[in-house]
Amino acid sequence: MTTVRQIPAVPYDWPHDGDLRPETTALIVIDMQHDFCGCGGYVEAMGYDIAPAREIVPRIAALAEHVRRWGGTVVLTREGHRADLSDLSPFKLWRSRNGGAAIGAQGPMGRLLVRGEPGWDFIPELAPEPGDVVIDKSGYSAFQGTDLELVFRVRGVRKLILVGVTTDVCVHSTLRDATDRGYECLVVGDACAATEVANHRAALATITTEGGIFGAVAQSPNIVFDVSPGR
Repeated sequence: MTTVRQIPAVPYDWPHDGDLRPETTALIVIDMQHDFCGCGGYVEAMGYDIAPAREIVPRIAALAEHVRRWGGTVVLTREGHRADLSDLSPFKLWRSRNGGAAIGAQGPMGRLLVRGEPGWDFIPELAPEPGDVVIDKSGYSAFQGTDLELVFRVRGVRKLILVGVTTDVCVHSTLRDATDRGYECLVVGDACAATEVANHRAALATITTEGGIFGAVAQSPNIVFDVSPGR
């Protein structure tokens, strides 16, 4: 028998059908890496304040642990490029230089956004746990050039909860990609951050227009699952 359960959200309580089960639900933790959240990483090298990204770490850690105990899938994504930058488009390289921090350049935590470098790895508070799924990507969407959709298909996952950085780029790219692929998405507003507060707010507002064109937005205190024995 299906248990009717919804999370309070805007513009509708999520999921729309009230069918919230761990076996069909995944939490995607997007790009919580030193390069995006740590001192001397890629984002700070561009001159942005990393305080908003640091502020959401405890909320994401608590939510990830809650999903694990509930029995849902936890996915952690990590953006980075090959050491020879052969998977880096000329425009993305130019854009990063134009932004003040060229991908592949040397930084305090190794080469910026290069796989295997210290800055590329997850921050310790959000390191993967046994059973988590790690997705390494070179694009903004977690689906682009990865096997994430295959993982979800095999596991039967159809509902996604998204957190991480940045709200307006990798979170939104993954959200839009997922929506086009038929997943129903929930973004946790106070567990996401962007380099610009205005961009963060606008990205969240976009989700809720037209009756929830990209899904719904919730706040972390409202995400509570039944983790009691024998649920």
